[in-house]
Amino acid sequence: MRTGSEPTTARSALRLRLGLALWGLAWALFGTTAFALVGRPGWAAACGALWVVTTVDLAMVIRHIRQGPHYQPGRDIPPYLPPERRWP
Repeated sequence: MRTGSEPTTARSALRLRLGLALWGLAWALFGTTAFALVGRPGWAAACGALWVVTTVDLAMVIRHIRQGPHYQPGRDIPPYLPPERRWP
């Protein structure tokens, strides 16, 4: 719901999130490989799960970057009124 208090030009820091996701992907891949080589299957599985989560996040960030900016209402559009509460 739009309250009128949000900035009209708000943007998400997708490039920063992309960089952090790439950094996390590199560390998750390194952790998975390192723990698998030293014989720690539990930690390797945990890093592998983190690797999957990071890959999904990376795909979502890239998808949002490729979509481009979305429509945001300007200052001339009034905020939505909250729904009226009706008590029984």
